[in-house]
Amino acid sequence: MIRRPPRSTLFPYTTLFRSKKTSTKDEDLLLQDFSRNVSTKSSALFYGNAFIVSAIPIWLFWRIHQMDLYHMAFLFLLVTFGSTWLVAFAYKNSKFFLKHKIAQKREDAVSKEMMKSLSDDKKMSKKEKDERVLWKKNEVADYEATTFAIFYNNALFLLLVIVASFYILTSFTPAVNYTLSVGVASGLLALLSTGSM
Repeated sequence: MIRRPPRSTLFPYTTLFRSKKTSTKDEDLLLQDFSRNVSTKSSALFYGNAFIVSAIPIWLFWRIHQMDLYHMAFLFLLVTFGSTWLVAFAYKNSKFFLKHKIAQKREDAVSKEMMKSLSDDKKMSKKEKDERVLWKKNEVADYEATTFAIFYNNALFLLLVIVASFYILTSFTPAVNYTLSVGVASGLLALLSTGSM
């Protein structure tokens, strides 16, 4: 039977190597996964998705609000890049909060699955098996948190843009409507992501 580490905000990784004074490279990488910093791959994924979702309102204002693409190109680029940064910021914060919750919820299922698959390997020590289980939990939590953070923030961003542009800011000119609706939607998204989910 595997001894389960105590539950904490940074479960299960902060308690893994408590007894050792020095940590190995693998241990440092495992603990680093719980910082707010994201890998280069995750960062590229976040900024790529944020850019795509931030550019969608351009089509909306070009086709429905009849804004000219060439004359408003500078405004479109400026607002899109600003929105991209704010939406990517919201992704990162959402992922950070979600990852811990998912790791706790998936703990038992992942442990059972991994121990079942590793039970036949007699050469692997108990410590190695425990580390494999923890890495798997981290992998599952990271993937699910990333996927949900992108989906949730994209849906909320587009909903806010549509509500703002079609119902709240209809009396403004298309340029002002675009700037305010996209700016407010991305800013509100970033602000909401700083709270706990």
